[in-house]
Amino acid sequence: MTRRLYYEDSYLSSFQARVVELQGARVYLDQTAFYPASGGQPSDSGTIAGISVTDVIDEGERVAHLLDAAPDVGIVEGRIDWARRFDHMQQHTGQHLLSAVLLELFGFATLSFHMGAGHSTIDLDTPAITPEQLRRAEERVNERVAGNWPVSVSFADAAGAEGLRKPASREGALRIVTIAGIDRSACGGTHVRAAGEIGLVLIRKADKVRGGVRLEFLCGKRAVLQARRDLDALSRIARIFSCAAEAAPDLVAAQAARLQEADKHLHKLAAEVARARGMEAWRQCTPDHSGLRIAVCAVETLDNDLRAEAGAFVSNPAAVFLASSRNPPAILLASSSDSGLDAGALVKQVLEHTGGRGGGGARIAQASIPAEKLVRASELARELISRTRAP
Repeated sequence: MTRRLYYEDSYLSSFQARVVELQGARVYLDQTAFYPASGGQPSDSGTIAGISVTDVIDEGERVAHLLDAAPDVGIVEGRIDWARRFDHMQQHTGQHLLSAVLLELFGFATLSFHMGAGHSTIDLDTPAITPEQLRRAEERVNERVAGNWPVSVSFADAAGAEGLRKPASREGALRIVTIAGIDRSACGGTHVRAAGEIGLVLIRKADKVRGGVRLEFLCGKRAVLQARRDLDALSRIARIFSCAAEAAPDLVAAQAARLQEADKHLHKLAAEVARARGMEAWRQCTPDHSGLRIAVCAVETLDNDLRAEAGAFVSNPAAVFLASSRNPPAILLASSSDSGLDAGALVKQVLEHTGGRGGGGARIAQASIPAEKLVRASELARELISRTRAP
């Protein structure tokens, strides 16, 4: 059994221990201050006997340490990466405080917690949360931080543990983390000694997830660095628009609306140009012996403008428009109502010989074609057009 020193003192950053078993670079000690990944909190990093610890795994009665290499047996020194440990302590205690505040203010229970390398999240048992509720929660939790309420650790039997924010899911001895007068939760994680050490708590966003809400938040140095990045980004936007930072969001929204309107107008003009191009192409196209005007072209891609051009071309009498594209490999076939050709049926026949997928109606059809058979597909389409029109 491994004695877990982090249960007793989260601030312990170095310790002495005896190697009790080696399995290659998998090391078991008689005691450890290294926290193994559990309860949404990642494992600690650091060194044992000067060798980097790459992972720490909870194996029930024992804790396994995965190292870059095997140490010598005997007494070794373990050193915790303190910056990482303290960051985890801030995030985890901050989560307890945030969860308690959300339950106090709105009755939103926390279902799960995850601490990532860049941010942490909690999943809430509520279908929605409003921006005003987020602001109130953030303000209240930071007021609690400023109050610097003591955080303590105690042990109690699950049967007699009272006042827990969330009922214990296990029996036997519980490790209970208490934020005085605010929260009391069963938890095996590492925590700060007082709420003031959590530092700034910043709620970044809320997303709907599986019928609930997932909040992303940061505490301490993480929150300060993110707030600086956010302010720098907003300041750059403000400089671009030559406005005050607080005016930038409304100005960006107005510019986006104008851009959307201009984009719609541009698409409308492009479609009109494409249709005019299709009409002119029909006028310039020489009818074949049966009076059919056939336009054939190869393009980079089949886009809406090309479809508009094809539609305009076959809006005229006795007209067929055939296009092939390289990216992705595809063909498009359009025919006028008096051409005697069924575009969908012809494309289906092409696919029977070349493979691919697609289809369409009598007037216009499109299909994706294997790249190596694109040229053959275009040739076959032209053959089928001629054969169908043959007297």
